[in-house]
Amino acid sequence: MIAEKTKSLRKKRFASIYQDWDLYVLAVPGILYFIIFKYIPMWGILLSFQDYSPFLGFSGSEWVGLKHFNNLFHYEHFWRLMKNTLLISFYQLVFFFPVPIIFALLLNEIRKLFFKRIVQTVIYLPHFISWVVIASMTYVLLSGGGVVNHLIQEAGGQTVNFLSAPDMFRTLIVSQDIWKEAGWGTIIYLAALAGVDPMLYEAAVVDGANRWQQLRHITLPTIRSTIIILFLLRLGHILDVGFEQIFLMLNNLVLNVGDVFETFVYSKGLIGGQFSFATATGLFKSVISLIILAVANWLTKKFGEEGIY
Repeated sequence: MIAEKTKSLRKKRFASIYQDWDLYVLAVPGILYFIIFKYIPMWGILLSFQDYSPFLGFSGSEWVGLKHFNNLFHYEHFWRLMKNTLLISFYQLVFFFPVPIIFALLLNEIRKLFFKRIVQTVIYLPHFISWVVIASMTYVLLSGGGVVNHLIQEAGGQTVNFLSAPDMFRTLIVSQDIWKEAGWGTIIYLAALAGVDPMLYEAAVVDGANRWQQLRHITLPTIRSTIIILFLLRLGHILDVGFEQIFLMLNNLVLNVGDVFETFVYSKGLIGGQFSFATATGLFKSVISLIILAVANWLTKKFGEEGIY
């Protein structure tokens, strides 16, 4: 009896796959991408437990257990790296994360379609500019002889060391993030807002609700699940603050506040040749991020919201 039920379920499953075969074909490139570029490279974490030598390879390199993790935790600047990474990530969560939501809500209120499209295009464009160009623009504007300091001097003030002032570095990083990516981040929220039933707003108007009340009782509750999911996904990258941006803006004068795990991995791994130590650092980051994500997802479901799994 059980064997017959199992056989029947298999037939239904294969029939369903055959019926929607074109959808499965469309999914193949995405599946191959994750297999080739995400899952197969996971074998590289074995370097964390070896004294890896490119000349000896995986099989010939000596296994050393948790040696590199121990060296990481006893590294003299470990807590500086942790502090810098968490602070920059925290600032991004507090100051950057809400901006796309605000932009999307403002764009949603624009009724003139032509003007709305112009605004969307303008705020999307910075996303397509590389960090190298943005770093160059920042240098031209904020360096000692840059445009901003030139204007300050013309106004009778003294030049400000924007790029070499440790107390300004994190503010500068978050400001660049907002300028470059906030507009692009509105796409998902605008898509969520497009799914709101217009009849809800019509009913609210009949009941005498103003725009703020409609925003509070209709718009925000409707996109709340989207906000929570994107927030959880951001927590999953809590120790990833953007290597390219930090690397381009970093200098010796701001090293104490700007050196993060990603720049550390680059200097130790590619420049220093310590591949196993750098891999151990990357694995440590991934494990911590996974734990934070799992805890945050559990708390989200505990409060009655939908998590990401």
